[in-house]
Amino acid sequence: MDWTIWVEWVVKGFVLCLILLTGFAYLTLYERRALARMQVRVGPNRAGYQGLLQPIADAVKLIFKEELTPAKVYKLVFVLAPVLTVVPSLVLAAVIPLGTSFTLGGRVITLYVANLNVGVLYLTSIASIAVYGITLAGWSSNNKYAMLGGIRASAQMISYELSLGLCFAIAIVMGNSMNLVDIVNAQKDMWFAVAQPVGALIFLIVTLAEVNRAPFDMPEAEQELTAGFHAEYSGMKFALFFMAEYQKMIVISMIAATLFFGGYREFWFLKDTIFSVDRYWFLAPIYLLLKVVVLLFFMIWVRATWPRIRYDRLMAFGWKVLLPLSLVTVFITATGILLNDLYHVTIIGMPVYILAIPVISIACAMVAVSLIFRSLRRKSDGRI
Repeated sequence: MDWTIWVEWVVKGFVLCLILLTGFAYLTLYERRALARMQVRVGPNRAGYQGLLQPIADAVKLIFKEELTPAKVYKLVFVLAPVLTVVPSLVLAAVIPLGTSFTLGGRVITLYVANLNVGVLYLTSIASIAVYGITLAGWSSNNKYAMLGGIRASAQMISYELSLGLCFAIAIVMGNSMNLVDIVNAQKDMWFAVAQPVGALIFLIVTLAEVNRAPFDMPEAEQELTAGFHAEYSGMKFALFFMAEYQKMIVISMIAATLFFGGYREFWFLKDTIFSVDRYWFLAPIYLLLKVVVLLFFMIWVRATWPRIRYDRLMAFGWKVLLPLSLVTVFITATGILLNDLYHVTIIGMPVYILAIPVISIACAMVAVSLIFRSLRRKSDGRI
């Protein structure tokens, strides 16, 4: 193997980690300023111009903050648990395509670390590793409250991973591939979020639960006086858990953009214009960045507006609503694509069965919402 390939991989991996670490730091500032605007207050604006040095000030504070380790913890696992939570958030981004290729010095440079034929399977397998970090953090603390918090947080993540896997299946079926580059190119004519809006919405909801974001942030709930699985952590070890959370927000937004919103490609109605990534390769990372920023704003907006859901209802919502709706959505998508391949029925040049996918999916989602409201009304009336 050519040694220059190893150099290229190392450089790409270093740059990708640098992007994610910088993105984590300034995502905290983005969230605090966005929440401040929504709540009609100022937000951080003292460290640097408009608070731009605030993430650096926070990092310095956490690095020099005293770390307290209880005497009877399982020290090796206690130290490794935060690392085991952070590493998957970095490794996940290796297969996400950031753009098309370009030529530099006669060499073709691709804007991704690895292009796996089973890229979607890679994402699902690596994402599940973070569950171990949270569980081991609670167990190694030798604290019954931390242990219960770790078990509950891991149960939440595992429950919502089922719906997450079905959302991946939707993208695989519509893109006819498990390769992320192929999935992005399959959205050249139309985003999958337009053809299957319910699947895209379920994916966004499930990812909020996967990264423990509001309204699924049980460890930060007011009734959780022990802070859940990270009760015994302090200093930089405590910061690593939140670093993992914010980095996962960025990576999951990149995955959502790749699977349902065209990835690094332009809006489909710009595909044959001067704004196409096929003409100018440097537009691809810009398009992906814009989509990630919008999706991150969606997460921040949800945190600012939606109340925290009760844990029993959180689990019921995952098992009784999202999982059946995800199964129905996968069935509708696969059936529509199969019928379209078999019969090719069109109206005004538009494939009928493909157009039926979003219509039927939205109808099923509305039925699910109506059943949820009916159940909540029955509980509020005291009939059950």
